[in-house]
Amino acid sequence: MLQVKNLNKSFGDNKVLDNISFEVNSGEVCVLLGKSGVGKTTILRCINGLEDFDEGEIIVDNCVMKDKSHISKNRDKIGMVFQNFNLFPHMSVLENIISAPINVLKKSKEEATKEAKEILKMVDLEDKINAYPYELSGGQCQRVAIARACALTPKILCFDEPTSALDVDSIEKVSKIIRDLKSKGMAILIITHDIGFANNIKDKIIKIGG
Repeated sequence: MLQVKNLNKSFGDNKVLDNISFEVNSGEVCVLLGKSGVGKTTILRCINGLEDFDEGEIIVDNCVMKDKSHISKNRDKIGMVFQNFNLFPHMSVLENIISAPINVLKKSKEEATKEAKEILKMVDLEDKINAYPYELSGGQCQRVAIARACALTPKILCFDEPTSALDVDSIEKVSKIIRDLKSKGMAILIITHDIGFANNIKDKIIKIGG
């Protein structure tokens, strides 16, 4: 489903990614581990087209992407859940979720809303559909961020520190959602420093930077 082949990326004279290669299959949870500064988040940003890379290939669902312009054309194949949620503060939960399906996938508001309600049920937030981010806990914001990413029905979903600053109950809820997505065949790539969470959720671990 996802293949990263010989990925290289430098910022000036600092080579952050040096021939990084790995793959994540459908229905598999892959965790990237490594010390701070070894380029884990940069890998996710390259996969999502948020950062260009110098050399290598990113292959998603048999589509070869050699730069971020290729990735942009296949944006609906890849979802990203950011560490700080990145929800639009002036939008309700529903509005946050339906914005991309309407503007990127050109779905009608009615269709996007219907699908959003189904996704909110999956993440156990049906009662927060009209709430705003400032009214939610960190764990609830994380689940809205996951719902928003899922609204584009991506082939692969990337998580940057999904359990950062969450309590035990919220971590378990996020873990359950990830397992549910895995059972539906989604490929999942996770960056985390939470070794307990990683061991609980992973199918395999890739160590970056030795």
